[in-house]
Amino acid sequence: MIRNLLMATLVLASASAMAQQRFIIERDIPGASKMTSEQLRDAARASNKVLHDMGPDIQWVQSYVAGDKIYCVYNAPSEALIREHAQRSGFPANRITPVAAVIDPTTALDRR
Repeated sequence: MIRNLLMATLVLASASAMAQQRFIIERDIPGASKMTSEQLRDAARASNKVLHDMGPDIQWVQSYVAGDKIYCVYNAPSEALIREHAQRSGFPANRITPVAAVIDPTTALDRR
């Protein structure tokens, strides 16, 4: 009985992990790069609270502050869930783009 329950939990966790897609969210926030560390902390806290309330299906990976924008990396099963997070947290989500591939310097290596 316990073994079956554990197996079912593992299957559900695996299905959830496989359903995740990585997204880049572009947020237009005038003066974003001039935000103080306290303002950034408060924004992160607000986002974390909403993420906690929404449950484990959506995950904030990290964000980059550049000029008048904040670029966020999220894992979620759908764009709709990211839009819900943006609406509930009060942050704009001006553009949401699914990540098609990830490359880095090691991509250039011959892996035959």
